[in-house]
Amino acid sequence: MEVKLNADERIDQLYRDNIQIIQSPSVFSFSLDAVLLANFAEVKQSSRAQIVDLCAGNGAVGLFLSKKTNGHVTMVEIQSRLAEMAERSILLNDLKERYRVLNLPLADSLGTIKTDSVDSIVCNPPYFPNHPDSKKNPNQFLAIARHEITTSLNEILETSQKMLKMNGKLFMVHRPDRLPEIINDFTQNRLAPKRIQFVHSHEGDEANMVLIEAIKDGRPNGVRILPPIITYDGLEYSPTVKEMLYGSTK
Repeated sequence: MEVKLNADERIDQLYRDNIQIIQSPSVFSFSLDAVLLANFAEVKQSSRAQIVDLCAGNGAVGLFLSKKTNGHVTMVEIQSRLAEMAERSILLNDLKERYRVLNLPLADSLGTIKTDSVDSIVCNPPYFPNHPDSKKNPNQFLAIARHEITTSLNEILETSQKMLKMNGKLFMVHRPDRLPEIINDFTQNRLAPKRIQFVHSHEGDEANMVLIEAIKDGRPNGVRILPPIITYDGLEYSPTVKEMLYGSTK
């Protein structure tokens, strides 16, 4: 389906799954962390599955899940411009029957999404706390996407545990330097970490991202640390990342 693009917009593609995303450098463009999260998430294939993408931005993570599930996906995004871009990307990929966008604050989304009704949640949240002295991007769209201005880690997790069914799963990408806080806040919100995978730019570099799976009301033991993902092999993407992006290691 053809959709109208604004002057500052373009269409990018996840070639492996033939998913098209409307992007704009003026407000927001998805990055590799969205692809990594969608690849990491293990969602149900059933058409009855209920999946939520919190802090959805322009909808990249939720859309990248479209070939992994036949279920229904709800995207929650507070910024109206990004939510509208996500809606047009849904039309662009002919997913209107299974996808919807809620242009709401996280807390208000609980008025639409029933408690204890969701099978899986994916979330690529703002990574940085909103300290008064934090240096923020002058572009308000990017500042909200990167800093906890309109939400916080704890609010995201509190909202997630209310939405999820018992044994429902949350999948999140975040920064390794906040891992102790993340684990603590997961535990406080009845979310038991089960899989953790670190992402490194190059072999030998410190991790710059961490992927986490947690289960609502899961047992507190049995955490698995998966083999790390290396993003680059020299100047090119590694075979692992090439496969995620293009469906090929070439």
